[in-house]
Amino acid sequence: MSYGFPLTVIHKLRHQIEHKTKHTTPCDSKNKKWATFTYISPQICKVTNIFSNTNIRIAYKCHSTVANLIKPPRDHRTPPHNKWGIYQLTCNTCNLSYVGQTSRSLNICFQEHIRYIRYKNPQSANTLHILQNQHEYGQMNSTMTQLKPLNNPNLLLPYEQYYIQSLHHKGKLIPDQSPGETNPLFQTAINPQPPHPTRTDQ
Repeated sequence: MSYGFPLTVIHKLRHQIEHKTKHTTPCDSKNKKWATFTYISPQICKVTNIFSNTNIRIAYKCHSTVANLIKPPRDHRTPPHNKWGIYQLTCNTCNLSYVGQTSRSLNICFQEHIRYIRYKNPQSANTLHILQNQHEYGQMNSTMTQLKPLNNPNLLLPYEQYYIQSLHHKGKLIPDQSPGETNPLFQTAINPQPPHPTRTDQ
């Protein structure tokens, strides 16, 4: 049955399909693709069996090699100035300090403070202190100290206020920075009261 199609067209298509089928050769090994799995359980074999009738070949590897076992452990410690959190800037002239917070690295934050000073842009109390009093500022390693590394930005403000009030209580905060309202919880941590002696009956 031709279903209305010309017989010449049907025979031509049939001849093309048969000719293509006869001349189709299996995939050459050079065209094979490889997939690597870490052999950890028999379940991996069940997964890799899916590719058995494809042009993808399977290879297994193991992480517990001699080279990996004797390789010295990597040092994942991040330098303090590459972290973010609460920091302290100490004036080289009067040794009073400014407390700030940043959600970026301390290195970037310090460079911003230096630009504010050089361009006489009092964006912070630290810059205002240096410019108005003509005090000296030092290098990052000798001036900037990380007080509290943080991973939660919601903790930046409370920890900043705590360290500001702590330095103010010690008389080490620059007068250009306001200590803010006194927080009773901070004061308890800054200046804990000694326990009351227990009365004993005579």
